[in-house]
Amino acid sequence: MVTLSERRGHSISKSDIPKTTYPVDAPKLGAKIGLPMSHKIDYSLLDQPHILRFVFYPREDYSPPPRNAVDHSVPVENDISIGCRFYPSGKSAPSILYFHGNGEVVYDYDDIATLYNRLGISLFVADYRGYGQSGGTPSFSSTVGDAHVIFGYFRDTLKAGGYTGPLFVMGRSLGSLSAVELAVNYPQDLKGLIIESGFASAGKLLMYLGSLISFPRLEDFEKATLERLRSITMPILIIHGEWDEIIPFEQAEVLYQNVGSKDKRLLRIPNAGHNDIMLVGMEQYFEAVKEFVSAQK
Repeated sequence: MVTLSERRGHSISKSDIPKTTYPVDAPKLGAKIGLPMSHKIDYSLLDQPHILRFVFYPREDYSPPPRNAVDHSVPVENDISIGCRFYPSGKSAPSILYFHGNGEVVYDYDDIATLYNRLGISLFVADYRGYGQSGGTPSFSSTVGDAHVIFGYFRDTLKAGGYTGPLFVMGRSLGSLSAVELAVNYPQDLKGLIIESGFASAGKLLMYLGSLISFPRLEDFEKATLERLRSITMPILIIHGEWDEIIPFEQAEVLYQNVGSKDKRLLRIPNAGHNDIMLVGMEQYFEAVKEFVSAQK
């Protein structure tokens, strides 16, 4: 049985505080966000217990933010907030809203964020329900729905704080679900999309789990997902390990082939797997991110 837990620097398993709270009413904020009907997918179809336990690996770990970083708590539902951590680089610096992998939490990015900051990029990392300091229990539908509220918070908080740089969204592995969701719905607010070790379709992702996963109407779900990808026209950078053992490189190719963007790049990191991609190809990885972000300013 192959599990999908991922954490940077950890191998794949193959076995059987200062905080800032967003001062708004979360349900009202969510209601303000109007989504085109053609861009909606019913992710509750995936919220089956036997699927969720193989995809989400919540960790309640926490450590205080390092110097110059700030924790944020984003209310997404009554009595449920999502923990986020902001690593600012400068008021005019580009800012990336980052959704991490399914075995990670925001504090795992304390060291990685410094690499982005050295490039002059601010990083705003978001957790999922049940992860880190976040309340609730994770699911596909809540993950996608919460992404909209988190983005509204991210955009409005940076504006209120005097941050004037361009905004980007990035997703690693499971995080690509949230990142693509926002790219589809907020092209007017985002300068670009970055996907690392991601997948073209959540339905296809489940297929890699084998016969343990049953999912009705998989073909219809996949077709709808690819149609959404074709609606994305903003610049996109896709980074994927050549020997990714969790999400095969072919998923990066499917993503690249189907996304509607004219300005798109697929970077393959030779000899890299799913959780060591940054370690194996660090120079290529960050050079590509730097070039991509700089080109969209």
